[in-house]
Amino acid sequence: MTAPPVPQGTHQDRHGPVARMPRRLLGAAVTVALLAPGLALAQTPREQELEARVAQLERVVEQLLAAQRQAGAAADETPSATMPVPPAAPARATAAVTDHPSRIQSTPILPSASPGTRFSYGGMIKFDAMATDTSDGRIADGSAGRLFYLPSAIPVGGDAVDGGDAYLDVHAQFSRFWLGTDHVTDGGDTLKAMIEVDMFGGGAILGNESSTNTYGVTVRHAWVSWNEWLAGQTWSNFMDVGALPDTVDFVGPTDGTVFVRQAQLRYTNGPWSFSLENPETTVTPHGGGAQFRTGDNSLPDATARWTAKGDWGHFSVAGLLRQFKHGDRDDTGGALSVSGRYNLGSNDDIRYALNAGPGIGRYLAFGLGSDVTADAGGDLHALDGYGGFVAWRHAFSPKLRGNLMYSRAQFDNDRAFTGFGVTEMAHSFHANLIYSPLPKLDVGAELIFGQRHLEDGREGDLTRLHTHVKYSF
Repeated sequence: MTAPPVPQGTHQDRHGPVARMPRRLLGAAVTVALLAPGLALAQTPREQELEARVAQLERVVEQLLAAQRQAGAAADETPSATMPVPPAAPARATAAVTDHPSRIQSTPILPSASPGTRFSYGGMIKFDAMATDTSDGRIADGSAGRLFYLPSAIPVGGDAVDGGDAYLDVHAQFSRFWLGTDHVTDGGDTLKAMIEVDMFGGGAILGNESSTNTYGVTVRHAWVSWNEWLAGQTWSNFMDVGALPDTVDFVGPTDGTVFVRQAQLRYTNGPWSFSLENPETTVTPHGGGAQFRTGDNSLPDATARWTAKGDWGHFSVAGLLRQFKHGDRDDTGGALSVSGRYNLGSNDDIRYALNAGPGIGRYLAFGLGSDVTADAGGDLHALDGYGGFVAWRHAFSPKLRGNLMYSRAQFDNDRAFTGFGVTEMAHSFHANLIYSPLPKLDVGAELIFGQRHLEDGREGDLTRLHTHVKYSF
């Protein structure tokens, strides 16, 4: 067993700087000492100062010579090559002599990860406080409509119902955290993965507003990609995330927005992307009533998207093809979406989306309308739906920006199948100001006015002031 290498400049290097330094100082001291007697005769203040310095130099030389003798003795007692040396000893010696910075970790953070894998993380803390006034009754406490603008939750009960005073909701459930990995193999293949969670998991079992305000963790994204392929849960390929407006509310112009996250297999090549995604059918029963999900689909939803990008913004067109199934009855449908963002100089942009099709259903406005309706015989009929939004964003300064938005969704219900109690239309107006006193820190306020109309002509209104503090990291 060989002895560990000794860093140059330690006491074991007999001809290192420690050994050479005393000799140089000694020579200088001797030269000065030879001149000292002559200098001492005059005894001027300057000469007295020089004599004191010489005396001090002699003391330093003596100390260095003593240190050299001790170093030589220690070297003679160094263990021989046949004696075991603790592995940590060389590292401690190097650290004592050199002062180089912390090393970048060359191995994965997690022992089970592939060598060379890079890890990243991020998220945000989002505090929401909102005061809501609804004309036709209150939104149920603890429901999603109390946390963000959800048009299907706007109560509609007729003029005789009084909504009462405005009510306040405060929460931090849309705070989130994500962890990502990035790995390039020796063959040049790129592997990426990400998992993201938020706290919008419901608190009926875990907590309540009277004590703990505890909420469950909800999986938002969980996917892995290999070069052009992606598998896992993330935004639907039918959804244009880049066109979403800058809002205080969780979504903002929800009425006309395609908003879906689900499991899928996706292929992307340049401006084109294609996916097969998790299917689900929502049905309005014959005669009306609450829509329900079937879970009977045997074929996935299929999407295709084309996107053009430039300094001017982006423009995207997407198509959707679906199977609808309930028991032994089925139907087909699809939808088309045109969306994008157009930059009007450095301080302004326009964001927009137009979505339509027989069976757009659950993809639009969080399922404001169902995918299909059922006739008296139980046969399914795809429901035509239309929706869209337009938003103008303006930056007043590097720290202050504002947005104006309008959003709308409408459905062609066959009243013979659905009755008169289903939603015919919903729309909303939004205006906000967002101030960023520090990078990544937003303080905002958004004023929302929304309406939901039923087929029988009744309507309900919602007015809300939504404020937030959001820190992204």
